[in-house]
Amino acid sequence: MSEDPNKYVSYQSPLTSRYASEEMSFIFSDQHKFSTWRRLWFYLAKAQRELGISISEDQLNEMESNLDNINFNLAAKHENVTKHDVMAHIHTFGAACPKSAPIIHLGATSCFVGDNGDLINIKEGLAIIKPKLVRCIHNLAKFAETYKSLPTLGYTHFQPAQLTTVGKRACIWIQDLVLDLENLTRTSANIKFRGAKGTTGTQASFLKLFNGDHDKVELLDQRITELAGFSKPFSVTGQTYSRKIDFEILSILASLGTSIHKICTDIRLLAGHKELEEPFESDQVGSTAMPYKRNPMRSERCCSLSRHLGALLSNGFQTASLQWLERSLDDSANRRISLAEAFLTADGMLLTFQSIVQGIVVYDKVIEKRVNEELPFLASENLIAEMVKQGGDRQKCHEIIRKLSHQAGMQIKLSGKENDFLARVQNEPYFAPVRLKLGEIFEPSTFIGRAPEQVTKFLKQEVAPLTETYKEVLDLKTVLLV
Repeated sequence: MSEDPNKYVSYQSPLTSRYASEEMSFIFSDQHKFSTWRRLWFYLAKAQRELGISISEDQLNEMESNLDNINFNLAAKHENVTKHDVMAHIHTFGAACPKSAPIIHLGATSCFVGDNGDLINIKEGLAIIKPKLVRCIHNLAKFAETYKSLPTLGYTHFQPAQLTTVGKRACIWIQDLVLDLENLTRTSANIKFRGAKGTTGTQASFLKLFNGDHDKVELLDQRITELAGFSKPFSVTGQTYSRKIDFEILSILASLGTSIHKICTDIRLLAGHKELEEPFESDQVGSTAMPYKRNPMRSERCCSLSRHLGALLSNGFQTASLQWLERSLDDSANRRISLAEAFLTADGMLLTFQSIVQGIVVYDKVIEKRVNEELPFLASENLIAEMVKQGGDRQKCHEIIRKLSHQAGMQIKLSGKENDFLARVQNEPYFAPVRLKLGEIFEPSTFIGRAPEQVTKFLKQEVAPLTETYKEVLDLKTVLLV
């Protein structure tokens, strides 16, 4: 009997098979990783030749023509023997470039390709994340502008509070995302390169290679940094660049996760009240058992991915704090997982989040109904103020309102009836002096303060300048496949 061909199908990460984009998945693919290593070896040889090391133009051309031509089967065979991935790929690259084999990796240590390659991945990963975040901010900004004057019930402690507007609440969301964008922008602009530092960071091997010429060693370090697309190398490193850099990157991505988790939690709560809703497609199924369900699955996915992103932060903390002296290898396996997963998770979360914010549905009649249910109680202070203007006694007015509001409250809680507080006020002889003004006193738009003006100012002064740089990609849409 033949073996089932599907019995031993390998595990695939949901991050690459379901959530993250192809572009981010490629950044952390084997093809990109080892092609990057080969580019680094090419940069090293190119810079060494420029500074007088005996490396021929033919050798450089041979290396450059084989940057992406990787024999992964041969690399696997070498690693099975050497138990060292860098040495395995040195041999594999050498097999493809026999003329260049003698000078590949000259003077370098494993971290020359490992750490520098990771820094390249980090920089490229941030470059993918930033425009996606900007698009989310842009979509929310349009939403905030549209609904900047729509009164809605505000909450503190998830209890009804004073009114705000739908657009003003969205600006609070945007403000957190703007902070995240500022962090991403600052960090990506300031990432330094490990460069050519040698086995323990002293550059001793390169100093030997250049016969004690310190200037050439420094020029080598700077030249490789420039070839890799960075502006500055670290002045000092151990064998590795400081693992605090990883912790900072993971912190920034986790911080982005907290922002999106908070926003999506708010959306889930408001969806429960039927005030607004994330996009729900015509053939989408909310439940296998309950056909009527319209679950906020996108928001729930964002919250779920955000939690994973936050959990990865502890890896960065422990790896940075537990490094021994110039380096210990217990960071290696962890970093292969945590750095890649952090970027893939953040990418998948942003793709899902954009699919939400580009199509939020607002149910203004439900919002109006909820406002009208609570506003009579919320307006009591304004009612007292107006009565005092008409010569009333503040304490007496307060006591009458207290009794009427409690009566209305009991009717809501015990009988499930609507809030009739306003009708009770209208029928109370004490309030005859303001009866004609009750419609004005209880008008929702008079309770939102400067919310519309705050939205306008915030979007103009703080959001528009950030999004202007990305105006060519702001209106790109994302489609959620699963």
